[in-house]
Amino acid sequence: MIWLTWRQFRAQAITAAAALAAFAIVLAAAEPSLSGVYHSSGLASCHGTACTGLAGTFINDLSSGAGIAGVPETSYMILYFLSVVVILIAPAIIGIFWGAPLIARELEAGTFRLTWNQSITRTRWLAVKLALIGVAAMAVTEAFSLIQAWWAAPIGKAVGLGGGGSIFSETRFGVFVFPTHGITPLGYAAFGFALGVTAGLLVRRAIPAMAITLAIFAAAQLITPLVRPNLFPTSQTVTTIAATGANVSLNANPRLAFTATTVPGHPGAWIISSEGVNATGQPVSSVPAACEPLIPQTNVTHIGRGPTTSAPGPNALNNCVASHGIRVAESYQPASHYWPLQLSETGIYLALALALAGFCFWRLNRRRS
Repeated sequence: MIWLTWRQFRAQAITAAAALAAFAIVLAAAEPSLSGVYHSSGLASCHGTACTGLAGTFINDLSSGAGIAGVPETSYMILYFLSVVVILIAPAIIGIFWGAPLIARELEAGTFRLTWNQSITRTRWLAVKLALIGVAAMAVTEAFSLIQAWWAAPIGKAVGLGGGGSIFSETRFGVFVFPTHGITPLGYAAFGFALGVTAGLLVRRAIPAMAITLAIFAAAQLITPLVRPNLFPTSQTVTTIAATGANVSLNANPRLAFTATTVPGHPGAWIISSEGVNATGQPVSSVPAACEPLIPQTNVTHIGRGPTTSAPGPNALNNCVASHGIRVAESYQPASHYWPLQLSETGIYLALALALAGFCFWRLNRRRS
C-alpha cells in the first residue's frame, strides 16, 4: 500500500521537490548580498540604543527606490515579498492539488474498488494515504518557512531593533510574518491537506472539491488574524503619550485616536489597541477645548499652489493633550507570548486537521460502495 501511494503521488512529490530546490537556490544566491549590506551597516557589532538608528539605516538601504506607497521595486523587497507569498499560499496549493484529488479521483474513476478487493481495508487504505502525504505536506511547507527565515534573519533582527519602512515594517507578530514563520506553517499545511481530502470525499469530483477547498481555506486565513490576539491573555498598561511614542490624530473631528508604537519596558511587544484615558481611567474621545486651535488644518490658499497647513504640527497637539492629564491605555501581547501564540494557533489547526481526518474515516466506512 505504501508503494502504491508513492506511485500515485510521485508526480506531485517531484514537483514539490523541484519548487523547494528552486526556492532554496534563489535565496541562497541572494544571501551574500543581503549579508554584505547587513555587516556594512554595523548592525552585527552594535550594542544598546545605537542599534536603533543603524537598524533604520539598514532597512532604508534595502528599500531605497521603493517608489509610491511602498510598492516592491528593489530586488530585496521583491524577493522578500515573493518568498512570504510562497509560504502563505503553499498550504492552499497543497489542499487544492494534493488533498482534493486524493480520494475524489479514485471515486470518479472507480479505482478504489480494485484496492479494496485486494484484502486492503478502507481504514488502512485511507490511513496510509493521509499519513504519508500529510507528513510530506507539512515537511515541504515548513522547509519553505525555514529557508526564508534563514535568508531574512538580518531583516528580522533590524525590524526587531526598531527599523522599519515599506514592506519591511512588520514585526514577527505581523499579519503576514506570523503565519509564515515558526511552527504555524505546520498547522496550516495539515489543515489545508485534510480540508482538501474531506471536500473530495464529500463532493466525489476533483474540480469542485478544489474550488471548495480554496474558498474555505481563504476564509480561514482571513478570520484567523481577527482571532489571533485573543488566543492568549493580553496585558494592559497606562502610561504617558511620550513614553509610548504615540501620535495623537483625529479619526473624525473631534474624535481622538492614539497610535502607540512602543510599550515601555516591553520591547518587541505586539500592541493590540491604544486609546486615550483621563486621570480617572475613563476613555477620552474628544480634543480638550484649549487644544483645538492646535489641530492641524489643511486649506487651499492659492490656485495652483496646492494645500498649505495652518496651525502647529502634531507635536504641539501631542504636548497639549498630555498637559491636560490624558494618558495612553495600551492592550498588548508581550514578546514572551510569541511562542505560546504560535503553539495555540498551530494546535488549533492541527486539531481541525485531525477532526477532518476522523470524519473522513467515519464517512468512508459508511459508504456501501
